[in-house]
Amino acid sequence: MRIVSLLPAATDIVAELGLAGDLVGRTHECDWPAEAVAGVPVVTAAEFSAETLSSREISDAVGGAAHSGSSLYTLDTGALAALAPDVVLTQDLCDVCAVSYRGVSQAVRVLDAGPRVLSLEPRTLDDVLDCLVTVGELLGVRERAERRREELRARLAGVRRLTAGLARPRVVAIEWLDPLWPAGHWVPEQIDCAGGEPLLAAAGEHTKAMTWDAVVAARPDVLLVLPCGFPPERTMRERELLTCLPGWDELPAVRSGAVWVLDGPAYFNRPGPRVVRGAEVLAHVLHSVRAGEPVTAAEARRLD
Repeated sequence: MRIVSLLPAATDIVAELGLAGDLVGRTHECDWPAEAVAGVPVVTAAEFSAETLSSREISDAVGGAAHSGSSLYTLDTGALAALAPDVVLTQDLCDVCAVSYRGVSQAVRVLDAGPRVLSLEPRTLDDVLDCLVTVGELLGVRERAERRREELRARLAGVRRLTAGLARPRVVAIEWLDPLWPAGHWVPEQIDCAGGEPLLAAAGEHTKAMTWDAVVAARPDVLLVLPCGFPPERTMRERELLTCLPGWDELPAVRSGAVWVLDGPAYFNRPGPRVVRGAEVLAHVLHSVRAGEPVTAAEARRLD
């Protein structure tokens, strides 16, 4: 089967199902597993280089606020047609984060052989894991997908057991730096699973921009910084967007050294199977509990 993935999380799912070898096209942001996707043709591009713009400039460029406005992606419809996919995996959750379902539908409508288009729209942890089975059924590996889903559920249950009964720190997770944006959807559940109390966003919520005053008023014990699409190194370069704000030094999280920079794209922003690893990382961050492999500095580091 010839698969084109227009969503990094969908590429993660395909790889999780052992079908990375069937990928014939991907986005320019599909980067995991690196060795499996490196040779897969890219059929999208960014309308501008995010590396050269600040968080505020990126936000302004996509309509004045993250998660609304125009997509950052453009789709090479000629390249897509040449790949002759049987299946195209896309999303309809966020026009900023990937090519929109509407845009993909319009593109495949003109292809000679109509590929199946599957749009993934998970909002909760259960939704994310269920996507494995949805994709697996379409790709003919439903039983394999169901086994992987249960294995991932067992890992989440293991995190809950390890953190059960421990004091639950109050946690704010920031998904964008300027304007400030709380992490919603499945991230509050990741925090809850790892033994924390999520603040400023509810499970499954599609959030909106917030004021810094809201963070100050929440008085979080732990502050998680995981900007959408930013690796930790990029986040560290923009840390002064937070550290220069009034009242920063008085936050309980800052005073106790509990501000953490996390790998958002790998474990928190994308609704793929690696969100389970994100919960394991948070168990380490919130409680110094080891769940799964030891947490590396690339996954979580304190903001000095």
